[in-house]
Amino acid sequence: MSAKTPGALGRVEHERPLRDRLRFAWKTFSLYRIVRIVSLSIHFFLQIYWFTRRHAQPFSERERSDWEALLAQQAARYRRTALSLEGLMIKLGQFLSTRADIMPKAFLVELEHLVDQVAPVPWGHVQSILHAEWQVDHREILREISREPVASASIGVVYRATLKSGEQVAIKVRRPGVDRIIRADFRALRIVMWMARHFTSLGERADLPALWREMVDVISDELNFVKEQQNGDYFRERYEAFAGVQVPRYIPEWCTRQVLVMEWMEGARVSDLDYLIAHGIDRTALAARLFSCFAEQLFAEGRFHADPHPGNLLVQPDGTIVIIDFGMIGTIRAQDVEQIRSLVEGIVFEDAPKIIASLEKLRFLLPNADRHALEQAILALISLYRRQGLRKFDAQTLEAILGDIQSTISQQPIQLPSEFAFLGRAMSVFVGVLHMLDPDVDIAALGKPIIRAWLDRQASTERARAASDEAAAGFKSEPKDQERGAWGSRWDHALLLRLAREYGSPVLRYPRLLEQALEEPVLRLEHDRREARAARWQRYHQTQKAYAFAAVVIGGAISLAGAWRGVAVLAWCGSVAFVAGVAWFAATVRAHARWLQQQDRQN
Repeated sequence: MSAKTPGALGRVEHERPLRDRLRFAWKTFSLYRIVRIVSLSIHFFLQIYWFTRRHAQPFSERERSDWEALLAQQAARYRRTALSLEGLMIKLGQFLSTRADIMPKAFLVELEHLVDQVAPVPWGHVQSILHAEWQVDHREILREISREPVASASIGVVYRATLKSGEQVAIKVRRPGVDRIIRADFRALRIVMWMARHFTSLGERADLPALWREMVDVISDELNFVKEQQNGDYFRERYEAFAGVQVPRYIPEWCTRQVLVMEWMEGARVSDLDYLIAHGIDRTALAARLFSCFAEQLFAEGRFHADPHPGNLLVQPDGTIVIIDFGMIGTIRAQDVEQIRSLVEGIVFEDAPKIIASLEKLRFLLPNADRHALEQAILALISLYRRQGLRKFDAQTLEAILGDIQSTISQQPIQLPSEFAFLGRAMSVFVGVLHMLDPDVDIAALGKPIIRAWLDRQASTERARAASDEAAAGFKSEPKDQERGAWGSRWDHALLLRLAREYGSPVLRYPRLLEQALEEPVLRLEHDRREARAARWQRYHQTQKAYAFAAVVIGGAISLAGAWRGVAVLAWCGSVAFVAGVAWFAATVRAHARWLQQQDRQN
């Protein structure tokens, strides 16, 4: 083996930062990211399209094997691309890994271990951000700070530091350029969702525009560290009286949109089982306390932690649970809480009609769903898994449950409303944490006290309402002659006012109605002209988008054909046409959006 000379080593050390800078520059170049993401999606769509054209459903055993292999290949390629581009691609992959309602199993398996762990930020960039946000040198505020981060994710990097007062703190700094990266990824994702809605069956199984808006809202809040600080203060107050659970205290005078400063809390990840054993922490009791903690979030009105993975759940030596990272937060409305509780009660008491009614009020069922078939399927599932025992959620049982759910969803028009997308992800991740702590955890047994408390509160509320109704009825049943008197009494005045409203108001409206009837033909003509103009402009924008999309597809096909045949000129020309088509398509989409906004303002 030949040894490298000092000069060669010096050149290698000098070239590595240059390569890193070039790679970072490419990753933050918006057009490059959009082209890579959209071209990857087009490649996937074309592969699926040609496979389904060549093989008619239902697939044979060999065709199904080829289909699973194709999906596994696509999922692996997406995972490599996400780790390369980072940004929203990683978070999107993590999100899709929990969507068993729309994603095939091959994607779920490949993406479930996609970890949001990326390379740290150079210390010089961190210094610049601290100085820009604090308007002073960081050494005037911090006694010391670690040069190596304790955690590094796609949004922020965390360092351990000591304030001048001697207090140990954690400092979270937003990665430079991440807002530009996320905006570019959102543009690309919007194009991809438009293609999926118009050229695939995903649009029939999920409300993709609403899902896109939900992702924009949640992840945009994650970029704003001031919002994360507010969320942290909210949960700290919420868990102040909750025994065995702590939330770090934020130091508001040093928190900005790009920097967070919070108290440092020692602890290990909840997934560090060796740590739990070494400190004598009862894993079963820890899982039960964790369930009570998050059940209070997931089944109560207000905000919930939408990313409860093991990295955001710490355990201290005395068993105290520490919850961190409140960037990704969802919200549950009061009316949805009641239906979620009703849904859980229906599952526990095997009341299929109640389950169906709750799912319908929660907007899971489309109007053409066969409710009777769904009731039978739900009763069969509950009966089957009760016979097997809810305690033993091993891998085979979970796989069987997932298969049955996917089969039911594929046969019925069921969709996951966008507002529940992050709630479903949080519940899926959280259940995985519980089973990691205690493989024999009995979720039904842990949930029974909560359900019993719900029923007790509901019964007390109904009793109070009944007592109030009885009191009101008793008041109304008093002798009416106490209230009645001459025509000047309150009862007679109320009767006269009611009669005036019922019979006098229509007469007073007749002149206005006559005037509206005379103006109706003129207004109708003007309305028809506006509608005709709007229809012409709508067709124009749609035609422009169709032409631009055709240019994208043709350019991509020429580029792929050139790369496949090894013809460099053809591949280059196709790539240029593809990029030009993407730019054209993006311009037409923006023009159409501006026109629609103008129409909304006019209307």
